[in-house]
Amino acid sequence: MAIRASLSRIKEEPLVISDHIDPMSTDVTRLLMEDQSRTVIFENLGGGKAIGNLFSTRDKIARYMGVKVKDITSLLMNAVSSPRPFEVVDRGEWMDNVEDPDLISLPIPKYFPGDGGRYITAGVIVAEYEGKRNVSFHRMMVIDRNRLAVRLVPRHLYTMHRAAIEKGEELRVAICIGLCPCALLAAASSLDYAVDEFEVASALRSLAMGEPMKLAKTPGGIFVPADCDIVMEGRLTAKEIDEGPFVDITGTYDHVRRQPIIELEKIYHINDPLFHLLLPGGNEHYLFMGMPREPVIFRTVRQVVPRTHAVRLTEGGCCWLHGVVSISKNKEGDGMNAIMAAFSGHPSMKQVIVVDEDVDIFDDRNVEWAVATRFQGSRILLVPNAAGSSLDPSSEGTTFKVGIDATMPFGKEHLFRRATLD
Repeated sequence: MAIRASLSRIKEEPLVISDHIDPMSTDVTRLLMEDQSRTVIFENLGGGKAIGNLFSTRDKIARYMGVKVKDITSLLMNAVSSPRPFEVVDRGEWMDNVEDPDLISLPIPKYFPGDGGRYITAGVIVAEYEGKRNVSFHRMMVIDRNRLAVRLVPRHLYTMHRAAIEKGEELRVAICIGLCPCALLAAASSLDYAVDEFEVASALRSLAMGEPMKLAKTPGGIFVPADCDIVMEGRLTAKEIDEGPFVDITGTYDHVRRQPIIELEKIYHINDPLFHLLLPGGNEHYLFMGMPREPVIFRTVRQVVPRTHAVRLTEGGCCWLHGVVSISKNKEGDGMNAIMAAFSGHPSMKQVIVVDEDVDIFDDRNVEWAVATRFQGSRILLVPNAAGSSLDPSSEGTTFKVGIDATMPFGKEHLFRRATLD
């Protein structure tokens, strides 16, 4: 019961919507967008129960883990660098009920009027092939009762799928709904092909909460978290269908592509499950896509500026295109070096602001104050014709990147510090 356990740990009173909502009406999106900081439970979304905005703020993720917001990046960095074994248990909570697939009856909404259909947005796919396991987020469009179109970017699951197809096989997969933040953050991380995301999740959970990730094996032989609400088991086939349009992280529509079809065989679930809804282009989407990139940026910047304190991909920049880095300079020029390193650590970023340690990078007003009082145009780095993010609708094949050094001039810090009563 990962979702209800999450609500208990977050200690939040959710907004409960008891009225019947048609999954095709887009009313779910309107209600989730009214206050994205507040968790919303839908008691009758097409006859089923669902939950959205569950981990829609950094504070809620931190509260779940029992840590401070500023510590999440270092925890992720440590978990990625030192994965830990998970614990195997005999039985998953999701084994309480088994049914033939009927996606049409599940509380899966159509989020925006132009979407290609109803979408699973918080689904994590687990696949094992030739001794390797992959755990990753993928959007999935409902086709009919037992089929989904899955968006595969050319990364690890795509590689596994192609390897299976070339041998005339179909790739067995499990789709998990209702995972804890440790598993979600690991699944969203860009790791080496040989790294097991569940071992990263286990390390993260151990570091933050003092216990490993617990996994149980599905009847089809795939290990999945023992406490998730719903598990769907099936095959990733060689068949393809048009997938999309769909709203991506920038809040703009992604176009239609031919994508492979998942054919489901069974659906398992706990008693009274909650279907996790991740609002496309919303805060929760931002965080689970962007936060796993922050440790990579941190590590890259720290290689050139040893006293690197914090990294944040900003919500205003969709947690993907804009960032802020906090450093303490050892010499003049460290701010510019940090800018270049940050772009190297996250090539999709097109604007980064570097500030001093005394600036709270999680406070947009504080960051703007640093730009206003410590920055002049002579300390801006312009990078034309750079490779950027395909998600940026303003990109014209290449991206014009901007770095802003809003740090205090080295050796003159006393002239720029904010006055205090201490």
